[in-house]
Amino acid sequence: MPVKVAVNGFGRIGRLTFRYLWEDPKFDIVHVNDLCSCESAAYLVKYDSVHGTWNKTVECEGDDAFTVDGKRLTFSRHSDFTKVPFQDMGVEMVLECTGKFLKVATLQPYFDVCGVKNVVVSAPVKEAGAVNIVLGCNHQLLNETNCHLVTNASCTTNCLGPVVRAIHSTLEIEHGCITTIHDVTGTQTIVDMPNTKKSDLRRARSGMVNLCPTSTGSATAIVEIYPELKGKLNGLAVRVPLLNASLTDCVFEVKNKTTAEAVNAILKEYSENQLKGLMGYETMPLVSTDYTDDTRSCIIDALSTQVIDDTMVKIYAWYDNECGYSKRMAELCNLVACKFILKEEPTFDYPNPN
Repeated sequence: MPVKVAVNGFGRIGRLTFRYLWEDPKFDIVHVNDLCSCESAAYLVKYDSVHGTWNKTVECEGDDAFTVDGKRLTFSRHSDFTKVPFQDMGVEMVLECTGKFLKVATLQPYFDVCGVKNVVVSAPVKEAGAVNIVLGCNHQLLNETNCHLVTNASCTTNCLGPVVRAIHSTLEIEHGCITTIHDVTGTQTIVDMPNTKKSDLRRARSGMVNLCPTSTGSATAIVEIYPELKGKLNGLAVRVPLLNASLTDCVFEVKNKTTAEAVNAILKEYSENQLKGLMGYETMPLVSTDYTDDTRSCIIDALSTQVIDDTMVKIYAWYDNECGYSKRMAELCNLVACKFILKEEPTFDYPNPN
């Protein structure tokens, strides 16, 4: 019996994860909740300016339902998710993709009021009571006790995590700094105007014509995955006027002396074995558009690897910040559902980190 699933928040990540999850026979998606109209939800999950037209027939049925290849899903527009009758629909798992509920206390009503078994959040929840998972780095931590509230961390943390795993496991990171050259997102404005989503004034400037320095929590969030690096990693972001495919510039001071060739050998080894399917390794001189629709968490730009004075390592890692992240989100849902609801082996198999 497939696990009944609902999606709360039907933005970029919610819709792409919906597409991936739709193909997974372990799930039966029965409901979507968002503030937009049902017509908009059906239209936008079908047609995407970056990732193309979905090869499904999607039709709106009034204000409260739409169909995908003839299968009917109900739709609601509640800002308060406790008003969605999840329990009446038999929903066992909710994908929380609004980006608004990032505290354990604000997520707890899913369990206490809505009767949901598992919630998977598309953003990090940085406090006790939730477990932040980066597949390939710490998914072995999932267990019966903590699996009810799980997050997929962030897109940049998913890119950075495999790189940190490979380098820290072999060369031992002492400290470091990252810069993510990141595409525009919905938290920026198209033209200069007050931004009601973020307090950062730079995000009130046009995302279409500006390079916008801003914050990223990915480097500090990595300590949720590697606690021994607490206080040793930090970083910034630069939002750029592109719609897709981002780049993380990783600079690490490592304990063990190395060379660019040795670093690339490590990354290639991990991409082919320990992190196969999650980390890519590319020797061709590619550019950002070449990585659109790439579902790997990160792809090493081998031509750009540098080592300075034996211990300063610089690595470029590409990522489709939408597809890669949404694919991991769908796989994390599969992992949680199979292990802790269906009591069977997950569909995919990433080796547990050592």
